[in-house]
Order: sequence, then C-alpha cells, then structure tokens
Amino acid sequence: MIAGILSESQPGERRVAVIPAAVPAFQKLGIELLLEPGAGSRAGFPDSQYAEKGVAVAGARAELLARADLVLSVRSFAPRGDGPPPEVGELREGQAVVGLLDALASPRGVEAIARRGATAFALELLPRITRAQGMDVLSSQATVVGYKAVLLAADRLQRLFPMLMTAGGTLAPAKVLVIGVGVAGLQAIATARRLGGVVSAYDVRPAVKEQVESLGARFVELPLDTRDAQDAGGYAKAQGEDFLRRQRELMAAAVAENDVVITTAAVPGKKAPVLVTAEMVAGMAPGSVIVDVAAEQGGNCELTRPGETVEFGGTSVLGPVDLASAVANHASQMYAKNLASFLGVVVRDGKLAPDLEDEIVAGTLVCRGGELVHERVREALGAAKG
Repeated sequence: MIAGILSESQPGERRVAVIPAAVPAFQKLGIELLLEPGAGSRAGFPDSQYAEKGVAVAGARAELLARADLVLSVRSFAPRGDGPPPEVGELREGQAVVGLLDALASPRGVEAIARRGATAFALELLPRITRAQGMDVLSSQATVVGYKAVLLAADRLQRLFPMLMTAGGTLAPAKVLVIGVGVAGLQAIATARRLGGVVSAYDVRPAVKEQVESLGARFVELPLDTRDAQDAGGYAKAQGEDFLRRQRELMAAAVAENDVVITTAAVPGKKAPVLVTAEMVAGMAPGSVIVDVAAEQGGNCELTRPGETVEFGGTSVLGPVDLASAVANHASQMYAKNLASFLGVVVRDGKLAPDLEDEIVAGTLVCRGGELVHERVREALGAAKG
C-alpha cells in the first residue's frame, strides 16, 4: 500500500502528518510512503531527510493523489469556508483519507468525501479509552495549544509573570485564570506556573480539582449543580442557557481579579460556550489580556474575533487560530506518532483492513463505500441541512 504525505493546504497550516523520524514505524506496517514536495519544510523537515529514510518524493500533488491508496494529512481535508477543500475533488473511489476532518462541526465535508466513494477516518472522533491514548491527536495537539497560549499572553501583558525583587523595588507576580481544564488548560496552568504566575483555574467538571491542585494552582469552585457536566467519554457536555447565565454571574469576580485569562472550554461538535461577557471584560484592569483558545469554535469570550486582537476598555482579547501550527515541529512529531499508532489498528500486512467491530474503528470511520457510516456525523449533517 502506498500512503501519500500531503502538503497541508489550509491557510497558515505548517504541520505535516509524518516526520522523517517516524518513517520506520509506518514501514513496519508494510506501508510505502510517498511525499508531496515540500510537505514537511514548514515544520523544519526538508525533503532530503525523508529521502534518507527511503521515502520517495512525488513530482507534484497530482501525482501523489493519483498513486496513493491512503492519503495522510493533518487538516487538508477539513472544510474551509462554506465548502470542502479542492483536494476532495481529486479523490477516487476506494481511496482512503486519515486526518482531522472537523466531521461534527462541518459534516458537509465528510459528505463530499463520501460522494467520491472514498473511505475517511476522522481522528478527532477517537474514543477516549485506554487503548487509544497513544493515538489521541487532540490531546497531543492541545498540549502545544495550552503552552503557546500562555506565551502569547506573556508577550502581550505589560507586566512580568514572576515576582521579582529588583533595584527598582519588588514586582508582584501576574495573576492568571485558566477557564477549562482539559489537556490545553492543564498545560496552560503548568506553563503559567513555570513562568512564575499565581494561577487559578475553573472547570464545570469538579472531578478535575485534584489535577489543578497537583500543578500548584487554586481551583475556583462555584455554587452550581454540575452533576451532569461530563459525558461517559470524559468530555464536557453542553449546558443549558440558565446554567451558563448563572455561571457567568458567578465568574465575574474571578475574571476581574486576574491580569490574564486563558479560555479553553470547548464541547466537541458544538459552538464554544460564551463564558466571558463584554461586561466582565470591562471589569478587568487596564492592560489585562484574554487569550481565547476556543476562537475557532466561536470563542469563550463574547468579544473574540477569530484570528484578530480586539481592544476593549484597555483589555486585549486575542483570538488565535490553529495555535498548534505555531509550534509545528514538535506538534508534527507528536501527530506522526499518534498517526502511526492509529494505522497499526486499521492496517494489516500492508493493506487497509479495518475491523468494523473494533471500538477505535467504529469511533473514527465516518464514510465508506459512498455512504456516511458514523451515526453522530449523520445526525450533525441532518441538523445542518435542517
């Protein structure tokens, strides 16, 4: 089987699905790799490094897509704007695609792949089970996102993070609030602590309190009924508007007392919940910074604009997009390892042979044989068309 390593075409995307050091793991599965020219260059991996590992370099993208049985990508097949990317139109019947497809939020993209008769696996739908931990691309990429979000905040903040005793007097440490304690939130807490900030964190799931405190941060507890805050897979569940309204009221004081607020709250396949209102931002001290990691999902802050920085009442609201791509080298390294682990489940003796009864396959296989086969994606498509 030939697997093509696609050069990412999403605007601003610098990651690559496979790095040279990971090539042997794919070869052990009986996979012959074919590289689109320059696919890894933006992440610091020139074509020559792949060639040294025995990877053939295609003449151009058209050749790669024509020859590859399996196409490996990060986000190339995720929809952009109102329609699927042009790569979808070059897929052929029986070909397979693996990557981040944004299948629940933009199901029309998967529908377009199905129409081509191709098979597609959406890695963002991997079940949160022990056996899938080594394949969890969302967790690995969220590690980068949480780290980078704190660096953006530190760069924008007009204060230093650590407490320092200097010739000019003692400088008080910056106060940082992290909202949403998934992998990105935990990494943000750890990074802010390493920089010397005084960190607190909030999550609708009280079960994460121990994790927050283990990193040396304070867990913010609000008097809310959170018994239905988490699904069986460990993800946060969408809450009703009454709950969110009460949550915002109680959160106002915590936001106001911090110099930096980093928001990471997201619900898979849903618009990000608005947790920080314009009124709350107005209550922050001039020079404060908000970094909204959920900007691509609509944002946790009412003022967030994806890809932009908004100034409001002296506070900067940053809406970064594709933060993992900003640290493309290490992000690609982790993604490639996750991808090789996943293919170890669906490839047998150099051929794509997914066991449809396997929980990992059932969770990620979104289309096959011209049909949408994933129930949640079909529901999302029905809602989008309705």
